[in-house]
Amino acid sequence: MPIFEYACRDCHADFELLVQASATPVCPSCSSPSLQKRLSAFAVGRGGPSATPAAPQACGGCGDPRGAGACSMN
Repeated sequence: MPIFEYACRDCHADFELLVQASATPVCPSCSSPSLQKRLSAFAVGRGGPSATPAAPQACGGCGDPRGAGACSMN
């Protein structure tokens, strides 16, 4: 079951909900079925499973490969 984020059009509550394919979601605060589905931060945060994070750049002061601020020279 996927987790979806919703905003209630009646009471303006924001919430997350586990939704089965056959179920009609309702607001947990006011039981209204008038909901707006939101795009979750998880869905847009990293660009999907194929996205790879960029490698850190070497420190400008000492050349530490872990990146800027990794050594005690800063």
